[in-house]
Amino acid sequence: MASIRRAASVAPTDVTIDDEFWNHWLETTRRGLLGHHYEQLEESGCLENFRRAADGAAGGFRGMWFADSDAYKWLEAASYVLASRDGSGSSPDLAPDSDLRRRIDDVIDLIAAAQAEDGYLNTYFALEEPEKRWTNLNMMHELYCAGHLIEAAVAHHRATGEQSLLSVATAFADHIDERFGDDIDGVPGHQGIELALVKLARTTGEGRYLDRARYFVERRGRDDRLARELERLEELGGYDPEDGGVASDAREVFYEDGVYDGRYAQDHAPIREQESVEGHAVRAAYLFAGATDVAAETGDNALLDHLERLWESVAHRRMYVTGAIGSSAHGERFTEDYDLPNDTAYAETCAAIGSVFWNRRLFEFTGRARYADLIERTLYNAVLVGRSRDGTEFFYDNRLASDGNHHRQEWFECACCPPNIARVLAALGRYLYATGGESDERCLYVNQYIGSSATATIGDTVVELDQTSGFPWNGEVTLDVEPATPTEFALRLRVPSWCEDVSIRVNGEAVPTALGDDDSGRNGERTDDGYLVIEREWDGDRVEITFEVPVVPVRAHPAVAADAGRVALTRGPLVYCLEGVDHDRPPHQYRIETGIKSDAETESSFDADYRDALLGGVVVVTAAATVPDLEEWDGKLYRPAAEPSRSLESVTAIPYYAWDNRAPGELRVWLRER
Repeated sequence: MASIRRAASVAPTDVTIDDEFWNHWLETTRRGLLGHHYEQLEESGCLENFRRAADGAAGGFRGMWFADSDAYKWLEAASYVLASRDGSGSSPDLAPDSDLRRRIDDVIDLIAAAQAEDGYLNTYFALEEPEKRWTNLNMMHELYCAGHLIEAAVAHHRATGEQSLLSVATAFADHIDERFGDDIDGVPGHQGIELALVKLARTTGEGRYLDRARYFVERRGRDDRLARELERLEELGGYDPEDGGVASDAREVFYEDGVYDGRYAQDHAPIREQESVEGHAVRAAYLFAGATDVAAETGDNALLDHLERLWESVAHRRMYVTGAIGSSAHGERFTEDYDLPNDTAYAETCAAIGSVFWNRRLFEFTGRARYADLIERTLYNAVLVGRSRDGTEFFYDNRLASDGNHHRQEWFECACCPPNIARVLAALGRYLYATGGESDERCLYVNQYIGSSATATIGDTVVELDQTSGFPWNGEVTLDVEPATPTEFALRLRVPSWCEDVSIRVNGEAVPTALGDDDSGRNGERTDDGYLVIEREWDGDRVEITFEVPVVPVRAHPAVAADAGRVALTRGPLVYCLEGVDHDRPPHQYRIETGIKSDAETESSFDADYRDALLGGVVVVTAAATVPDLEEWDGKLYRPAAEPSRSLESVTAIPYYAWDNRAPGELRVWLRER
């Protein structure tokens, strides 16, 4: 079967971002975050593990058993930054005596030196238990680490054209391909190898890697290897008879009432028979991203249809308003439909990033705007909140309510989230534009409204696109479309799901934006896929777009008990929150005057204004609210339930991503409604 991708994302190496909002986040990633991460790789012992393994040492492994992946994610992010600097790699802030390229080369040399002759590469097993390779697929994450190595190698190769890290990755991939299937029949406890092998197949043209990715996807839920491992703990790598070790921890999340339950690792049923997304949220997102890649490359429409239904089980019943996923700290997992607590929300940063990965692939496979919509919401809210504005502190889990005891940290023993944020931001250009892929349509998708310039090829024509954008603060966007020669194609503009009114002008002339009767979307009409399509011969044209960006209070489904009687404030792609530092009362005492009379009639009671000196410059939302008159409660803990007197005040809401960047205090996303 042949690939059936409808759209192909323009590579981040072909996109240069210059955006008033995003420049800060990208520059702090380039100038501070990468250097900070590298220092942590040294301090945590991650790089020392590679040095000791290269020297043939025994024992002395430091850090989490999957610490190798932290180095690989750093390399991936650094490679994208290297590409964005046109190969110069100059970054004096990274280290006083070394530029970025030299540091990358040094880490690659270290990794290559630690690789075994047969291609295997994992410093934990090299140092601690070389005889127990591949014995604990549940929890020792050998395949997960291999996946991150491959992703880093592909990014480095695309950025530099060099083979140094790609050779290491292909040697390990060859080892995996030789061992799994016949010799070892099993799947990883933590996914990630699947999507990585597809990337490697696309880069090298080697079909064996795609076949092995498909094996890992299709084999899941069809074999009891993961269950059988936990019945023979003494034989597993990572098991310590003194304290149980990693294998003992696995039983805590894989067992329900003393019986193996594969839902934690999406191993409870074959992927085509799973009815909802279950278990560990990061593992699930990585699995379904890889499965979508496999479906795309093999032309498996049936698998795609099923993956879209699984996506709906998350997006419609198991996702926070911020786009975050995974509600329970126990097992970092999904629980039940509509179980979305706020003050105990887990909502791991890595899970949000995994969701972004999956949604990009679903968009490429289908060309549907709903996936780009969710990428937008997740990036602005569930991803950005994971790091401080200066890039030095991080959230692992992201609550939607706090009484003031939840704060970012400089680093974590399990440091998966900080380098994950770095690599998704460094490759942000990947999510902005796409071309027609393997479809017959000559088109250019504009998926994210972020100031940038891009080079795309449509047919045989090179098209230069320049975008200026006021997002997320205003909806003013300008696109300059400059093909090398006059060329006819369709410009597909995503109309965000939060936008009810949009106006467009091409070279100063208005174009229609109403939904067409035939849903064709041609000549400026909006399609039911969420795009507004302008088809014409392009030759140095300017497109001016104005998206309405109102403040919209939203309610949750009645089945979400945690949000009953509450609203969340949104404006454009942003979710807003109340933070204690801005108010005299704790946020839970305020009741918002929404002005909502019915689903069809709304009187706005909100003001939005830009404050340049606040949090690097943000639009805040002010709203009328009431608070109880505390004098009536003097000397009383309880009183009759008659409505107490309330005072009218004003509350100030800030973007959710920006909370906990000032004085410690309370947080509320979901606000009591009057």
